Amino acid sequence: MAVALALASLLTMGYLRTGIQVTVAIDGHPRWLRTHQTSVGAVLEEIGLEVHPEDIISPGLEAPVRNGDVISVRRARPVVVEADGRTIEVRTQSRTIADLLQEVGVALKPHDLVILDGREVSPQARLTDDNPRAEDAPPRIVVRRAVPIHVEDGGAPLTIYTTQATVGEALRAAGIVLYLGDRVNPDLASRISAGLRVYIERSRPVTIRVDGHTIKTRTQGKTVAEVLAQEGVALLGKDYTEPALDAPVADDMVIRVVRVREEVAIEQEPIPFETVWRPDPELELDHRRLDQEGRDGVTKRRFHVVYKDGQEVERTLEDEWVAMEPVTKTIAYGTKIVLRELKTPEGTFKYWRKIRVLATSYTAATCGKSPKHPRYGLTFLGWRAGKGIVAVDPSVINLGTKLYVPGYGLGVAGDTGGKIRGRHIDLGYDEGNLRLWNQWVDVYLLAPPPPAHRIRWILPNWPKERR
Repeated sequence: MAVALALASLLTMGYLRTGIQVTVAIDGHPRWLRTHQTSVGAVLEEIGLEVHPEDIISPGLEAPVRNGDVISVRRARPVVVEADGRTIEVRTQSRTIADLLQEVGVALKPHDLVILDGREVSPQARLTDDNPRAEDAPPRIVVRRAVPIHVEDGGAPLTIYTTQATVGEALRAAGIVLYLGDRVNPDLASRISAGLRVYIERSRPVTIRVDGHTIKTRTQGKTVAEVLAQEGVALLGKDYTEPALDAPVADDMVIRVVRVREEVAIEQEPIPFETVWRPDPELELDHRRLDQEGRDGVTKRRFHVVYKDGQEVERTLEDEWVAMEPVTKTIAYGTKIVLRELKTPEGTFKYWRKIRVLATSYTAATCGKSPKHPRYGLTFLGWRAGKGIVAVDPSVINLGTKLYVPGYGLGVAGDTGGKIRGRHIDLGYDEGNLRLWNQWVDVYLLAPPPPAHRIRWILPNWPKERR
């Protein structure tokens, strides 16, 4: 058995060594082998290469082979072509789609679409790789014919060629922009057919200003009223628009909706109460008594008010009446004079009134007149200014009144001053002996009291003393 195997091996080696050497180049890729075949066809069959009529083989299949020969094989590519309702299966040596279509008799028109394996490509695109595998599916080429459709865009005619399936796709592919308010007939989902007529009715851009908002929209409406109805803007009561509801719509029109609101407004205004002072001979001087508290009254007015967009534009008075009468405030003031005694270092004096005042002091030199002035050192009554002369407000203390000021002594109201107003007195001093005053004191008006018609029964109030 071993001898037989050895003999067979020797025979095989001898067979291989005695064959000729050839090179087979398939689609440009060489392969070297030894063969005892005598023809090109036999060599290709030996290596298992299936040969098709469209393949280019050099030399030919019947040609004899010699040692060192090169056999060139350029295989044809299988391709499927779909065009004009036909499916063509072909093997081809064409390298580009354009060459293949010419080969199978499919003529391309300017707007036709070529699709290779689901992708839109140029007719000059290459078919496949140069080395297709047998198990690969053949390339599928679909020719989609462009058909003309006629578009009337807002009255302007236009013819476009399209390979799209629907009206909407065709218009988009042609770069025709549509707005939400535009109308297209037939509708965008309609299928394309050769010679189809498409009508576009353009909408108009308008702006609506209403209730503090701005609405930008497009419309097919012919009037302002139709635009508002389209956008659901309702007018209530006396609302109106600018321009009017029946105004025709124009491009870029601005429509303003004016909201009108009417209401009745009630306003009230206080009626200040009056104050009445009533003398009471049983009540002591400088005493007061509240006999009746005052209360403001109320006047009411009714207005008809018109608002436009929240702003008041008109106000009309319809009625006015007194809703509550004021109540007069009544105060009793005392006119009863009571003489009292005042014990002082200078002796005991009778006084009829005590007044709280702010006391300051002055001399002839501080009264503001130059020594050369003809009235330098003279008081309002023509007296010589000095100790014992007191400047007063005559509406509070009568000129000529004798008075006593604790810490100052006896004095007489014999002068006035531009700054001496109300409860304010200025104590006179001789030049060289000035004592500065600026304090609140009680001043006593000494008896006898003046006649009733010269008494100021109600003295002016004064701010609170500064502490």
